[in-house]
Amino acid sequence: MAHHLTDRPPVHALLADGTTVCIRSVVAGDHDQLEGLYEEMSPENLRLRFFAVSHRSAHLAADRACAPARSGYRALLAETQGQVVGLAEYDAGDAGDSGDETDAAEVSIAVADGLHHRGVGTLLVEHLVSAARAEGIKAFTADALSENHAVLKLFADLGLRTTRRFEGPEVRCSIALDQSDSYLTAVEERGRAADVASLEPLLRPKVVAVIGAGRKPGSVGRAILHQLHAGGYTGRLFAVNPAAHAIIGVPSYPSVSALPRTPDLAVLAVPAAAVPETAEACGKAGVRALLVVTTGLDADQAQALLATCRSYGMRLVGPNCLGISNTDPQLTLDATFAAGHPRPGTAGVAVQSGGVGIALLDGLSRLGIGVSSFASLGDKFDVSGNDMLQWWESDGRTGLALLHLESFGNPRAFSRTARRVTRRMPLLTVDAGRTDAGRRAAASHTAAAATRTMTRQALFTQAGITATRSVGELLEAAALLHSQPLPQGARVAIITNAGGAGVLAADACAEAGLSLPAPAPALVDDLLAVLPDGAAVGNPVDTTAAVTEEQLTDCLDRIMRYGGVDAVLVALVPTAVAAATGDDLVRALTSGPGRRAKPIVAVRLEQGLPVELLPATDDGTVPSYAEPQAAARALAHATRRAAWLARPAGTVPDLDGIETDRARTVVETYLAAHPDGGWLDPRTCADLLSCYGIPQIPWAWAETEDDAVLAADRLRGFDGRVVMKAHWPGLVHKSRQHAVHLDLRGDSQVRAAYRDLETRFAGLTTGVVLQPLAARGTELFAGVVQDEVFGPLVLFGLGGTATEVLADHAARLAPLSDHDVHDLITSPRCAPLLFGAQGSGPVDLGELEQLLLRLSRMAADLPQLAETDFNPVLATPGGVTVLDARIRLVPCRPQDPYLRRLR
Repeated sequence: MAHHLTDRPPVHALLADGTTVCIRSVVAGDHDQLEGLYEEMSPENLRLRFFAVSHRSAHLAADRACAPARSGYRALLAETQGQVVGLAEYDAGDAGDSGDETDAAEVSIAVADGLHHRGVGTLLVEHLVSAARAEGIKAFTADALSENHAVLKLFADLGLRTTRRFEGPEVRCSIALDQSDSYLTAVEERGRAADVASLEPLLRPKVVAVIGAGRKPGSVGRAILHQLHAGGYTGRLFAVNPAAHAIIGVPSYPSVSALPRTPDLAVLAVPAAAVPETAEACGKAGVRALLVVTTGLDADQAQALLATCRSYGMRLVGPNCLGISNTDPQLTLDATFAAGHPRPGTAGVAVQSGGVGIALLDGLSRLGIGVSSFASLGDKFDVSGNDMLQWWESDGRTGLALLHLESFGNPRAFSRTARRVTRRMPLLTVDAGRTDAGRRAAASHTAAAATRTMTRQALFTQAGITATRSVGELLEAAALLHSQPLPQGARVAIITNAGGAGVLAADACAEAGLSLPAPAPALVDDLLAVLPDGAAVGNPVDTTAAVTEEQLTDCLDRIMRYGGVDAVLVALVPTAVAAATGDDLVRALTSGPGRRAKPIVAVRLEQGLPVELLPATDDGTVPSYAEPQAAARALAHATRRAAWLARPAGTVPDLDGIETDRARTVVETYLAAHPDGGWLDPRTCADLLSCYGIPQIPWAWAETEDDAVLAADRLRGFDGRVVMKAHWPGLVHKSRQHAVHLDLRGDSQVRAAYRDLETRFAGLTTGVVLQPLAARGTELFAGVVQDEVFGPLVLFGLGGTATEVLADHAARLAPLSDHDVHDLITSPRCAPLLFGAQGSGPVDLGELEQLLLRLSRMAADLPQLAETDFNPVLATPGGVTVLDARIRLVPCRPQDPYLRRLR
C-alpha cells in the first residue's frame, strides 16, 4: 500500500443544523485542547470510546494524535471558533496488527459532549474517507461496544458497504471505501439538509438589521430598508446608524451590539473599508447571515470578510449584489434595491448580475409567473447557485428554477444537484460567457477543440438543464414550461388564419429542429368539414381569414385529439372579418375541452411584448409570442426536456482489466523525473494506456537506423508496409512538421526514411516509432482535456489531419455514463459513417463505446492528465484501434469534487 501523506489545507463545512465547523489536520499545538476534549467527556462516553475509564486515556489519546507524522496514520479535527469539538483518526498499522488486509486502516471517532447528533462525527469520517482513498486505503475497520448505538448507526448510515462481526460485548465493523453512487447520494442528502438549514437565517430571517441606512434618501442602505418596511416584512426590522433614533419609521441603534434582539440577517451597505470591521461586529453579536451589497472591496478586504464569515459561521450573499427576497406571505422579505417588489409566485431566481436580476424579476412579474425567492449572488464569495437549487428543492413553493451564472465554483457537485432537481422542476439558465476572446493557445487537437461553449454545453446537456442564449429567450421558455404540459415528441401542427404567417412559423419550427408531419387523410376530411371554403389542410393548416371563432375552436379540438402530433402552434393575425363579426379568435385557444392534453402556443405578430401569458378558462394560461422563432425555440426546449425526463438515468458501467494503482504509479514516476510535467514518451504513453485496456496498433521504438530495419521486419503487415514517425519531447503535430513517412516497403526505404528524419530534425529527434501500415477504415478522434473548473472533458468526432478544420466534435464531462457514450457517438455529423451509411458496414460500435469509457475512466482517475489526444482512431467492422496517442501530464494535487466543504 502506497502512502502519500500530504498536508490537507483547512476547509469549512456545514453540520446538520447548518452551523459551520473547520476541518483540518491535527498539529502538535492542539495537544492541550484534544486532551481537554476527552477530559470533559462524561464517564459513560469515555467508556464507550476507550472501553474503560482511565485517567490516562485523555493524555495518551492526545499524545497519539499530536505525534510526528508517520506513514499510514492521519488525524483530522473539527473546531468552531477555535474550540476543538471532534477528532477522527485512522491508522493502517493498527489494522495490520489486528490481522486485517494491508490496505485497511483502523478508524476511531470522538465528539465533544453536547455536540452529539449534529453530524460532527459523520462529517469528520467523510473527510477521513476522502483522505484515505487518496492514500490507497481500501477499507476502514473499527471496534465498538455493542451498546454504542451512536457510532454503529454512524457507520451504517454513511452509505458505504459495512459489515459487522460480533465478538462478545464488542462489534468488529468493516467499511469498504468504494466510491459508489449510493455513497455519493448519501453524502448529497446530508449536504442538502445541512445547506438548507444554513440558509434559514438568510432566506427566512425572524430579525433583520440594515447597517448603513442613511437618514436622507439616496443611499442603497436606505433603499433596502424602505423595501423591507414598505414591502410588509413580517419579522422584526432594525436599522443601525449611530446618528439616528429612527429611519423611515424603523427603530435605529448605534451598533449591532446595541440592538434589543440579535439579527438572523444583517444587511451591510457600508463603505468597502468598513465592511471587515462591521462583519466582525456582526459575528461577535451572534448574527447568522450577511447580505453585503457594498461594491469595490479590495483583495485584503474581501479575504477579511470571508474569513470572518467562516470564523463565526455566517452564510454570506455578495458582496456587490442587488439583494435577496422571499415572497412567502408569512415572511414577505424584500431586501433588494430594485424599483418594485417582486410578484409572489413559483419561480426561484439566482443571478450574479444585478441588472439581469432586475430584468428577470420584472419579466416574471409581468408574465404572472412571479417569484418564490430571489438571490443576487454578486461576487459569490459563499452562497452559490448550488445552494439556491437545494433551497428551492426543499421550500415547497418553487416549481421553476432560473439561473444566470457567469462562473461555477464546483461544477461536478452542481451537475449532480442539477440532475436531481431538474427531475422535479424545470431548470433554466442563460449560457453566459459563451464566446472566447480566442481559443486559448493549446498544443493538442483536444485542447483546441474544447472551447468554453462546448464545456458548458456538456454540463447543461448532461444535467438536463434548459440552456438559452439570452434573458429574453429564458423568459420565453419559462412561459411555456410554466403554463403547458410537456410534448411527448417533436411533431408540431401549425394552424394559421394567414398563409404568410404560417410559412414563417413553419420555417421557424424546422430551424428549431421540430418536425411538421402531414395530417392523415381522415383528419384532413374532418378539418375540411368544419373550416370555411378555401381552407387548405396541410401542415400548416390555413383556415383563411374568414374563419370564425367557433370554426377555429372545432379545428383546434380535432387536432388536439389527433394522435399524430405532439404540440400545436396557432399563428393569428387580426383581420377585418373577425372584427366585423365580433369573433375573438384568441378565445378559441384559451377555452374548450382538452386544452391541457398537449402544449399549445400562440403567435400574434401584432403583439407588443415578446411573450405574454393569456388567461384561459380553466384557470391556466397560454403563452403567446410576437415572433414565430420565439415560439418554436420554446417548443424545442420543452421537447428536449421531455426527452431527457423520459430517458432513464444513465449509469457509469463497470470496466474489467483496469489497473488504477499501476496507472498512478506510472504518473507519479514520470512526474518525479519531470516536476514541471510534459508530454509522455511513446513507451510511457503505451504503458499508461495498457493500464486501462486501450487498444493500440503494434509499434516499436528505434534509436538507430539498424534498429529501425529490424523493427520494421518484425512489424510488417500482410503486404509488408510500415509507417515511421519521428519523436522528440514536445512534438505533437507530426503531420504538420512532416515528421511521418508512410507506406515504406523494404529495408532500403526504411533506411532512407530514417536518414531523412535524422537529417531534417538533427538535434531534436530522440528516436522513431514504427508501426505496420493500418488497414482502411474510418478515422476518428478521441481526447480529453482537464478543465481547471469543470474537470475532465471527453471529446469525440471525425479524426485525421483535418480534425480542427472540420470541427466535427461532441463533448461530455467525465465520468461518462452509458447514455453519455451513446450521445458522443451519435452527435457528430460524421455519425452516419459509423453506422455504415456508405455501404461498408457499421464499425464495431461496442469497441468504440469501450474505448470512450476507458478514456473517461483514465481521465477521472488521474487529475494530473492535462491533455490526451487519440488521433487518428481507426474504426472498422472488426475493431477499434488507436494509431497515434499523445498524453500530457502536469503536477496536480488530487481534489475530491464531492467532498462536503464550503467555497
